Amino acid sequence: MVARMLEAECYDVTACYSGGEALALFAAEPYDLVLLDIMMPGMDGLEVCRQIRQTSEVPIVFLSAKDEETDKVLGLLMGADDYIVKPFRQRELVARVKARLRRLEASRSAGAADGSGLGRAGDEGADEGAPGIRRVGDLEINERGHVAHFQGVEVSLAPKEFGVLAMLVRNAGATVSAAELYESVWEQSYDKTANNSVMVCIRGIRRKLAEVDSSMDVVHTVWGVGYKIEGSATKAGR
Repeated sequence: MVARMLEAECYDVTACYSGGEALALFAAEPYDLVLLDIMMPGMDGLEVCRQIRQTSEVPIVFLSAKDEETDKVLGLLMGADDYIVKPFRQRELVARVKARLRRLEASRSAGAADGSGLGRAGDEGADEGAPGIRRVGDLEINERGHVAHFQGVEVSLAPKEFGVLAMLVRNAGATVSAAELYESVWEQSYDKTANNSVMVCIRGIRRKLAEVDSSMDVVHTVWGVGYKIEGSATKAGR
């Protein structure tokens, strides 16, 4: 069922049915994300997670019917990045998977930019340049310095506002859903109340950019889908 959910989103999924099989597959070829159930034949998911963590920092997400707090804590202590309790909705699973993969790509891009060799190529459409600095039109984001400039003017953003704007800039030209923004920036599970937090952040960003130039609409709403910044991000230095 999980494999079908993700394949419907065009992900390449390899399904396995035991802990030993999972470790063998992981050792044979690289994967970008591992989804584990705690209850599996033979070796359980906790042990699989522990062994993977000995050699890899790949994102690991537990999917389990065990919803006791001790189970969640143990899973996270073993090295998991997230824990989703069954039953769950397809949208929640897909949103969390997308959020984890976006963080992975951001980490790889940062590693490639600073020469640490932690990742593969950076964001699609982004040119190599000064690390941590991206520009879309008149908007410039310095993720390392946590500074934003619009038309050369520094814009004072709250931490969550900066995180949302930075994610939109990294994905310039693409629509990012409220769930993806919330999962990535707040690092919490998305629910019905979370959408309001994202909307408040977007309003704050728009208001502060409008204080510099009210004639430009930088952050666009794609109704029923999410938010986007037009154009493509380029890495640039001052």
